[in-house]
Amino acid sequence: MAQLFAGTSGFSYPAWKPAFYPKAVPSAKFLEHYATRLNSVEINYTYRQLPSAKTLEGWLAQTPAGFAFSCKANMKLTHIMKLKDAGAFTETFLRALEPLRVARRLGPILYQFAPSFKCDLGRLDEYLPLLPIDLRFAFEFRHESWLTDAVYDRLAARGIALCLAESEKLEVPKVFTADFGYFRLRKADYAPEARAEIRGQVAELLAAGRDAYVYFKHEDDPNGALWAEELVRAQVG
Repeated sequence: MAQLFAGTSGFSYPAWKPAFYPKAVPSAKFLEHYATRLNSVEINYTYRQLPSAKTLEGWLAQTPAGFAFSCKANMKLTHIMKLKDAGAFTETFLRALEPLRVARRLGPILYQFAPSFKCDLGRLDEYLPLLPIDLRFAFEFRHESWLTDAVYDRLAARGIALCLAESEKLEVPKVFTADFGYFRLRKADYAPEARAEIRGQVAELLAAGRDAYVYFKHEDDPNGALWAEELVRAQVG
């Protein structure tokens, strides 16, 4: 049965008090509380450094079975190498996530590319075979040149999701290239009507047998976390 995983990009935000985190909850307990209300989080930590096994085991200990960690691919892959000659480091990066994979708590791995990285089908063709088919991946392209059928076909052939990133600058078309959907909702505000539309899109995806991973914007206020919780409650209801 298809499942909804909803949350935010990150969880360690004191500004979320008291609307989401109670005043008495210390920062060391943020993730534990977060996981009582939401069932997934997108992790940016892995973008800048390789996580230690101790760090990942700590996250696992603070969250229940079924809670999924979607991890952002390291910047060395997406912004420095830009997929070129990246086989060895890809193995190193994926090996660092092994504790999450073994625990069956690893969500999709998000490749968020630089806005200046233009479409390069040759480089994409060389890189995609390096990704193991037993893991889930989502690719977020931030240059419009990537938004073509040729790219969608390549992702679909490998079961990799086109990340449906929605922001003030660029909205990716709703093209599903995998057995799950990956939404990044980055606008500053989502009115009730917009949130109702999101709920409808998620419901259609689940009805089609595809899991849905939905992450709202985080940062300065708790609205994203509250909207994610609203989405979870609507689906459960």
